[in-house]
Amino acid sequence: MTSLIMLAIMAGCVTLLYLKGTLVMGISMVLNAMLAGFIGLAFSEVLSRLLIGYSPGIAPWALMICFLLLFVLAFAVFQTVTMQLAKEKVDLGPLAELIGKIVCGVVLGYIVTGQLLVAAAMAPLPAQYPYQRFDDRNPNPSQPNKPLLSPDGFVTGLFETISKGSFSAIGSPQSFAVLHAGYLDQLHLNRLKKDVPVRTSQPAIDVERNGVWYAPDNLRDTDGKPVSASPGERFILVRAGIRKRALKDAGKFTLAQIRLICGPKNDPENPLAGQGQAVYPTGYIGANRHLERKSLAEVITIEASDVKGDAQNIDLAFSVPMNVTPLVIQFKGNNVVQLSAIATGEDAPQPIPFGSAAPPQTRSNDRQKKATSQQSSPRGRPPLSDISRSVVGPALDEN
Repeated sequence: MTSLIMLAIMAGCVTLLYLKGTLVMGISMVLNAMLAGFIGLAFSEVLSRLLIGYSPGIAPWALMICFLLLFVLAFAVFQTVTMQLAKEKVDLGPLAELIGKIVCGVVLGYIVTGQLLVAAAMAPLPAQYPYQRFDDRNPNPSQPNKPLLSPDGFVTGLFETISKGSFSAIGSPQSFAVLHAGYLDQLHLNRLKKDVPVRTSQPAIDVERNGVWYAPDNLRDTDGKPVSASPGERFILVRAGIRKRALKDAGKFTLAQIRLICGPKNDPENPLAGQGQAVYPTGYIGANRHLERKSLAEVITIEASDVKGDAQNIDLAFSVPMNVTPLVIQFKGNNVVQLSAIATGEDAPQPIPFGSAAPPQTRSNDRQKKATSQQSSPRGRPPLSDISRSVVGPALDEN
């Protein structure tokens, strides 16, 4: 079905340019469609936050509405300006005009289809629409299904490429390719189960300082067997606290809605620039402090009556390549928390079963002073600027 829609849009664009367009018009429309898509991807999350503030009930659809609105308005403005600047007719000959208009029509239809597929993935539609990217029972992020020619992958991948280090703003560089690594997978996996909320109405997770550490060597699974990561990888535990006051939207989730974004270890000063890598959890620490392996599609439910304190802690296990380090953790569609450095030695906490209260942290006076002095700057770097937050979306907490 998706392939037929793409072919229909391509045919419509070719027909439009063939009957009423020119080669110059076709080229300008292709470029303007790409630029408009970039604006939509860069600022739709910020605009959706404002829209939700005025109308909370529209929250599940806000991101798609804002993306399409920005895309259409930006394309209209760019095209109007282009036509005003190119009033004089440019004639390259009948053959060049004919071939050029057909090619531009095909490319334009391809880009427009990609933008529409991205918009549909932003909406809280069933997982099979606009196409089934992952199996809803056992999804594998490394093996996504793709439509013919993958137009949505092209437009998002192109924006990731141009965003690498380009959102420096006032502070350290930020990149869409890091903060939204594997964006299409994120959108599709976030709505894998139709009865699970895709966004939260308020910040929903916390990660305490020293809440990221290497899994102990004696970690075992529920069968009592030693846990080992894949070759070239190592298990990392992240203690995420699901806030009690956000359980209305956050109390039901899948592991597919949790992502650990990792980046290269060789750039500690600008970790959020360049290219990121998304890693999904393999499970969490359960009874007897054993690793419970879970499918990304399994629905986890937290009842408010079972929460002890302000948040429900869950020690998530990620198999992370050794050449990268965790940067941020993302939950559902609008929760992003920047992580502190990996805790080692006596600073590394002990795993706790899901549902248990975390033991109080104990530090020496020197370590406490150091942690306090760095509270506003994870990993010793300045906090994110307001402009940079336009890339990451509605909520990027810093821990």
